[in-house]
Amino acid sequence: MKKILGSPKTIRELFTGVKYKIHYYQREYQWGRKQIEELVEDLTGEFLQYWSEDHDRPEVEKYGHYFMGSVVLTEDENAIIDGQQRLTSLSLLLLYLTKNLEDSNDKAEVLNLIYSQKYGKTTFNIDVEERTSCLQAIVDDKHFDIEGHPESVQNIWKRYQDISGLLLDILPDEALPFFKDWVIDNVQFIKIVAQTEQDAHKIFVSMNDRGLSLTATEMLKGYILSEIADNQNREFANNLWKSKILQLKSLGKEQESDFIKIWLRARYAQTIRERKKGAQPGDFDIIGTAFHKWVRENSSDIGLLKPVDYESFVMDEFHLFSNTYERIIKYSENLTQGFEYIFYNANRNFTLQPLLLLAAINKKDTREEIDKKLRVVSCFLDQYISVRVFNYKTIDYSAMTYAMFQLSKRMRYKSPEELAELLTEEINNMEFTLDGVDTFRLNGWTKRYMLHQLARITHYVENESGKDTQFDVYVNREIKNPYDIEHIWSDHYEDHLEDFESEDDFQRNRNLFGGLLILPANINRSLNDNKYSQKIEKYYGQNLLAASLNHNSYQNNPGFRSFISNNDLEFIAISDFQKSSFQERQQLYKKLVMQIWNVANIKAQLN
Repeated sequence: MKKILGSPKTIRELFTGVKYKIHYYQREYQWGRKQIEELVEDLTGEFLQYWSEDHDRPEVEKYGHYFMGSVVLTEDENAIIDGQQRLTSLSLLLLYLTKNLEDSNDKAEVLNLIYSQKYGKTTFNIDVEERTSCLQAIVDDKHFDIEGHPESVQNIWKRYQDISGLLLDILPDEALPFFKDWVIDNVQFIKIVAQTEQDAHKIFVSMNDRGLSLTATEMLKGYILSEIADNQNREFANNLWKSKILQLKSLGKEQESDFIKIWLRARYAQTIRERKKGAQPGDFDIIGTAFHKWVRENSSDIGLLKPVDYESFVMDEFHLFSNTYERIIKYSENLTQGFEYIFYNANRNFTLQPLLLLAAINKKDTREEIDKKLRVVSCFLDQYISVRVFNYKTIDYSAMTYAMFQLSKRMRYKSPEELAELLTEEINNMEFTLDGVDTFRLNGWTKRYMLHQLARITHYVENESGKDTQFDVYVNREIKNPYDIEHIWSDHYEDHLEDFESEDDFQRNRNLFGGLLILPANINRSLNDNKYSQKIEKYYGQNLLAASLNHNSYQNNPGFRSFISNNDLEFIAISDFQKSSFQERQQLYKKLVMQIWNVANIKAQLN
């Protein structure tokens, strides 16, 4: 192997005037929402330790630095051998900044780190041909259909949406220029350059394969087993631990360590770092980075005093909670009768749900009690999430962690009935109510939740009318012809000049909740420019919420008519959808919302 060159580099230095390649045999860009959440949480958490509203921009130079690890490159082609997941993710974060920075000089500075133009052709600094169309769509603020594209391209599109939502909720607008400066000049890598590709791979292997260190999960197991005195009991505990860890690993990448973090936080953590300058990490934060050390240092506080306690910790508690966690993950991924709310919450990427669900469980609970608690807590979360969404309040991990952790502590050691009472009171005491539906509309923030909310209403109407319904299909973005949001009015302001004072007024009405439906993507696109009089014929034969606009839906449809009558709903056929129809439909949707997310449903889960 020839001489290896390594040097610290900022994001600005890594991406200025450089083109990187990723060879075809390299793995795809595979980061999921979880990894993006962790990256954004780490970066914003570090940044907010230093930033203050009264700072001037030059003070960013004195802020602390953040180390992102190493990147391994070849000297001849600048090919990325190790580090493409992080570099690609940071490029997407930079793209977000260009969309939200107000100063044109700030925008231009960041754009130079993402792509360059020559002879009218745009080339991105991570230059992979199959990604170009997706990245260009992001730059141009255009829709991009990910169907049929490689895994990397699909993940890039999804992760950009994740970054947009997360940063929009965490960072105030006035902090963005400071955050931009900090990211490009205070976030650093060690750039390792090998003179040949072969040498680069040798470096990569030596960094990742040799002297493989024990994971936190393995070290925790070693500590717990070492405290069990009886050899036979220790063997039983070891076999159970290995079996359960293997099952957890089968659920997905890092699920075994994710479970242990959530379990310990839900059951035992007492403190959490406040999001303010100089705040110290609490139990919640330390468990997230070194749970094996936390258990050792807090063993007496969590009841580990003698060998029999360690046996019970594995044989009883670890066993029960890992089994329950497996169920939660399966219910999150598959719509399961009796546990639908868990699926609903997971579909909106509410990643704190397992924390709340496990916090409610006691190690002596029966299966019946556990099932009741899962239903009660998930129903509460569904209502809590929806009230916030209808009032334009974030539900993202970073913004919700502190409040949800505090709630999780109050939920411990409660019976199902006590839990239902506590969580009902929690909804009743919220600052916001479902009256937020009155002004709920599609915009840049609500678009990530709108499909789900419309699908819930559609599913409810069909189910209560005795029709076949398919909520999991309505929200599945991976199927060949997924459902999209349909505007009842096409985007033609010129057809409605007499009704509106401005195009902004037209768009505000057109984007109202009551002016939206869901339709299969191919039908949605085929109707894109059609007038309402043409659309209404196609709506009949689609889902019942869309079909309800057509008079034929009220003929020979006793289940639907009975549903309308029993619930005093103003469902009517609309042959001519006018400006006033938006508010009429908005109020109809509000009545449906009030039924779907009725607070009484929480206690109903006990039955």
